[in-house]
Amino acid sequence: MKKSFRSVVLLSSIVMALVVGAVQAQTQAPSAAAVYIAAPANGAVVPTTFTVEFGLSGMGVAPSGVERANTGHHHLLIDGATLPNLNQALGADVTHFGGGQTQTILTLSPGTHTLQLILGDHLHTPHQPAVVSQLVTITVQ
Repeated sequence: MKKSFRSVVLLSSIVMALVVGAVQAQTQAPSAAAVYIAAPANGAVVPTTFTVEFGLSGMGVAPSGVERANTGHHHLLIDGATLPNLNQALGADVTHFGGGQTQTILTLSPGTHTLQLILGDHLHTPHQPAVVSQLVTITVQ
């Protein structure tokens, strides 16, 4: 009986350790960290194909998969009605710039669109606290 109880306790401990280990703690961001869209400006009128420049202060840029303190890489949310879950790795609802890119060329249909950046760590997970830009609204002609 004692041996069976010990086996259950040991097995439970192993399972708990695996579950806790599988839940990755979010990478800490410096309190002064800020990500922003440097261009186009909020309210800008742009052609259908235009360049979006990413800005970052208080942290550095590193490609995905590279674990380095106080760094991350950009994720762009286009026309997002709400932010994705900022407590897990970012998925298909954002465009990933895992190579450490600091700009991109977009082609969007005419009309009003919104752009927003989210900084992700080496595993594409937003930092704690999340480093998210202000929403930029543009008009595409």
